[in-house]
Amino acid sequence: MSEGYPPHWEADVVLADGGTVHLRPIVPGDSDGLLAFHSGLSEETIRYRFFAAHPKLSATEVEQFTHVDYHDRVALVAVLGGELIAVGRFERAPGTDVAEVAFVVADVHQGRGVGSVLLEHLAAIAAERDIGRFEAEVLTGNARMARVFHDAGYHATQKYEEDSIHLVFPIEPTAASLAVMQSREHRSEARSVGRLLNPRSVAVVGAGRQPTSIGHVVLDNLLRCGFQGPVYPVNPNAEHVASVRAHPSIEDVPDQVDLAVLAVPAPAVEEVMAQCARKGVRGMVLMTAGFSESGPSGAAAERSLVSTARANGMRVIGPNCLGVMNCVPAVSLNATLAPALPRRGPAGFFCQSGALGIAVLETVAQRGLGLSTFVSAGNRADVSGNDLLQYWEDDPDTNVVLLYLESFGNARKFARLARRIGRTKPIVAVKSGGSVAARLAQADLPERAVDALFR
Repeated sequence: MSEGYPPHWEADVVLADGGTVHLRPIVPGDSDGLLAFHSGLSEETIRYRFFAAHPKLSATEVEQFTHVDYHDRVALVAVLGGELIAVGRFERAPGTDVAEVAFVVADVHQGRGVGSVLLEHLAAIAAERDIGRFEAEVLTGNARMARVFHDAGYHATQKYEEDSIHLVFPIEPTAASLAVMQSREHRSEARSVGRLLNPRSVAVVGAGRQPTSIGHVVLDNLLRCGFQGPVYPVNPNAEHVASVRAHPSIEDVPDQVDLAVLAVPAPAVEEVMAQCARKGVRGMVLMTAGFSESGPSGAAAERSLVSTARANGMRVIGPNCLGVMNCVPAVSLNATLAPALPRRGPAGFFCQSGALGIAVLETVAQRGLGLSTFVSAGNRADVSGNDLLQYWEDDPDTNVVLLYLESFGNARKFARLARRIGRTKPIVAVKSGGSVAARLAQADLPERAVDALFR
């Protein structure tokens, strides 16, 4: 039985170290990418996957691996920066509900949790195709692969053979496997936010020489508030900005850039994002307006930029946002338009309104209060309040969570996280009734459903 390409299997996923990759079904056009991927594998990784030396894939193998029916034979690829970094597949035993599963991850990306993510998604797809069990053959020396299956939370039976272990396990979710998935999700999302709030270096793209320009204000705030790392202004038309040497593009910055703050016109964002991807930037704060808040074409551009960012390992705060702060002295990050960095305090603050965010930050400064971190979500195209809840749950510098919400993304997930985190850290949430009600009305949820989330 052959099925058409299933676009609903595509997903942007966050890995164990906080980076992101794009998962999608394999297609015949992946032939060259698969050959390049295989040629980059170490001898040991190839032996663990093929149980023998196999330095090159034959034309027949490439044809077989890239031409699947998306029903009994399924394969997913993990893509980062346009290159394949992992392949996972299953093949059903004819006339049964059992499929053999296998995957291989590029050596440089092993240990990032790619295998675990592939297993989760393959199991979900297999269930969709009425497959009830997976079986896998693992060489006895392949401890990392055996651990992926063991740590997934499934109840596997093991049969030891001469030089391998034969595993069989039902893929129906269990309490243990669901707990494993939620734990992996929590750690991954927390670390992805941690990379944004604890950068070792920051570049301000669009840092103008005009003191009133957004980029100049952000650069000045970073420098004046004592960010504990290098700050790089990026401006192709200036040699220096605020007495700091400027670079024509982010790719010209001589060192690694963890966080890029973009203050460029909306039409320039796509090219700057491509430069950030080539540079290996870990995350972006997109202050630029002109996206989903401007209409359907802006919303389409916003979706495209988020997909591009995630496929290149980056997460995005914004667009149309005020910026981010980390008030911990070891970081002292003020990548916002607010002139003062509040003193260190126990509260983390997530805000979807830039105007309200500035007003609250001014009040905090006037009253001598403190914050641990502050995030202005803007259009909340990628990083959301749920991501911040995951981060603050384990953050030792945050004991209280403050939320100003104009809309929900995944309301079910918010309720689950809020209940769990609220047991140990108070959550103070203010909702903008009109905006939330309007958003939920589109999802056929009444206003009382919103109220129920806060009870």
